[in-house]
Amino acid sequence: MERIEVVQPVLFAVHVALAELWASFGVVADAVVGHSQGEIAAACVAGALSVEDAARLVVVRSQVFAEELVGRGAVASVALSRAEVEARIEAGFGGRLSVAGVNGPAQVTVAGAVGPLEELVAALSGEGCGRG
Repeated sequence: MERIEVVQPVLFAVHVALAELWASFGVVADAVVGHSQGEIAAACVAGALSVEDAARLVVVRSQVFAEELVGRGAVASVALSRAEVEARIEAGFGGRLSVAGVNGPAQVTVAGAVGPLEELVAALSGEGCGRG
């Protein structure tokens, strides 16, 4: 579960399976959205992609990520606002990290070199911020 080419297809399968489980109890969404493999799951749940096509897309996408991106940097989810995180990385990491995504008012992803990202995560965890 530590490898992207494993965890992304697993997360996709969980997303689609949960939507099917909810539907079996009569809970059907009027709209679906997602991020990353969640976008593909949302397209599948909405009927825009078949399960087979969506699964194939997730697998190929995660394999490309594994081959082309793993080891060249990292991403971490941080349970703080964008402004708090930007101030933190500007003050202590001199352009080696950046906010990669804003997932909510107090949830962002930070990307950059592995070392500086591990430093940020350790510092935030030590302060009780943790990761989302």
